[in-house]
Amino acid sequence: MHDYTNEVASKFLGKRVDGSDVYNPSFLVAIPRCENRKQYNIDSKNLPFGGYDVWHAYEFSSMTENGLPYTRLLKLKYNSQSEFIVESKSLKLYLNSFNMSRFGVCIEDGLNICKSIIKRDLSNLLKTDVELSFLENNAQRELIFDNFKNILDFVDTSHIKIDTFNESPELLEVEHLDVISEYYLYFDALRSNCRVTHQPDFGDVFIYYKSANHIKEDSLVKYLCSFRSEFHFHEECCEMIYKRLYDLLDMNNDELFVCILYTRRGGIDICPLRWSMNCSFSGADNLLNTIKYARRSIKQ
Repeated sequence: MHDYTNEVASKFLGKRVDGSDVYNPSFLVAIPRCENRKQYNIDSKNLPFGGYDVWHAYEFSSMTENGLPYTRLLKLKYNSQSEFIVESKSLKLYLNSFNMSRFGVCIEDGLNICKSIIKRDLSNLLKTDVELSFLENNAQRELIFDNFKNILDFVDTSHIKIDTFNESPELLEVEHLDVISEYYLYFDALRSNCRVTHQPDFGDVFIYYKSANHIKEDSLVKYLCSFRSEFHFHEECCEMIYKRLYDLLDMNNDELFVCILYTRRGGIDICPLRWSMNCSFSGADNLLNTIKYARRSIKQ
């Protein structure tokens, strides 16, 4: 018996598919609900229930016109009375096509534009109204991360220009100060790609260092953004970042700690940590046993 639903759903599912660095709505695939409902004697024109389909996309990311990346949890909701559902891998490929596309002069503007585009595309595809929202990063962190500040708070995001997306340590700039200072920074829009599947990986980078050398924050943002088109395992990215910063510091005296908390994939996350042997950062030596971290809150 010909299975039309499987035929439609298998356009991308179970196949290796190259993504797109350009916004591409053609990835989206709609699957009719009716065939499956017929098996259970459910009349789509007279449904015995009401309800919604709710989706959480933990890894939505795009960029401003200046190349500044932003990452949010995207929440989608549409009525169960709709004729179609969206096939999950096609939605993933579609959302990934926003990764290297540029929308908006600032992050807020970009999110509003992306929201409008996604709502339009999915509503047209499913022939129903699709509600969506971006959830802010209200994640609860272990107390060990309380001192870390968003690196973008130290950067003029309206003027920073980012146009390098392959790992480029020459982007890093350092100035020597007369006093030793401690720096606690995090960046919540790291994006690299799996070296095997080429699917994107997202994570939050936490960096602590103690030094008389100050790594300029705008240069550090540019450097972290340069991973966006790289293909590496999670552990490799952490070690690369650590080593590039290590080379800028006086490691006979300075201290350095780098941790990346990646989003889940298939229910599994990988959180590599690397720190200097002399690192006195509180808790760094036992952080492996204390990480309790929800990167994105879905309570809304």
